Amino acid sequence: MRPLALLLLTALPLLAEPPRRFNATTEKDAIAWQEASRKFLADGLKLDGVPGSYKPTPFQEKVLRTSKQEEFTLYELELDASRGRRMNAVLTVPLGESPKKLPAVVCIHGHGGSRYVVYDPLSLYRGFATDLARHGYVTISVEVGQHKVYEDGRTLMGERLNDVVRCVDYLVSRKEVDADRIGCAGLSLGGEMAMWLGAMDTRVKATVSSGFLTNVANMRTGHCPCWDFPAFSENFDFADVYGLTAPRALLCQIGREERAPGGFPIDVAEKAMADVRKVYAAFGQKDKPVLDLHPGGHVYVNKTTMPFLDAALKR
Repeated sequence: MRPLALLLLTALPLLAEPPRRFNATTEKDAIAWQEASRKFLADGLKLDGVPGSYKPTPFQEKVLRTSKQEEFTLYELELDASRGRRMNAVLTVPLGESPKKLPAVVCIHGHGGSRYVVYDPLSLYRGFATDLARHGYVTISVEVGQHKVYEDGRTLMGERLNDVVRCVDYLVSRKEVDADRIGCAGLSLGGEMAMWLGAMDTRVKATVSSGFLTNVANMRTGHCPCWDFPAFSENFDFADVYGLTAPRALLCQIGREERAPGGFPIDVAEKAMADVRKVYAAFGQKDKPVLDLHPGGHVYVNKTTMPFLDAALKR
């Protein structure tokens, strides 16, 4: 048997906190940590820069189909995702003339989904994008479930994030959209990508991350490893990424029926939220991030998310 002291010494690297985790106590230091973390993560994701800080490439928009619904028009679009790649998107715009510009939400699906599934009321997403479209929001959805890197010199998570950032770029360019009232929402992988989008792009004023609030240790058991890249997992935990949204509006939603492995248990979520609140506390807003523990499983629940988005974006 190995001596206890040797066992403890061997375990020390595993117990050490990742080096870039949040530890500031003042707002000034918290802002400095956020800015440095976004730059570090943007480099690790191989983005073109910190989202919102550089001029977006042209969209070369092509309208593939248009469909008028009772309360909104649905457009199927093709846009430039980057200088070398195109992507498809679904866009909805409320019918009628509005006296002022409209709020907008990037709606994000999870593993095995598509840009259409967030509009489907029979899916795990409960048609939350359709509800938003009927409720006076501009919505947009693209596909982020790929497990291959499309372009040389990119990363999987970077390309996924790039595409939802491009949704924000596109919304900002639309004459109907109020650029100061843009949010994002998603479930599962979509909740993860909403986390990343709200964290990295400060143009996003409200984030709904459903079915994802967790930590690295939980994600290493029973989950697809597509979330992992060294710049993140060797330096941060997920609470730090959520903390990059501070002091903007944040709602995390977890079902009480979630189970591990392969799920998002509430005890892990509660511990992660406690760490997220430490970042908000530095801004004097400890109680601003909301943790919604609903009675269901791995599903999106509009009962709390719609009032949250209305309060944050329909001012």
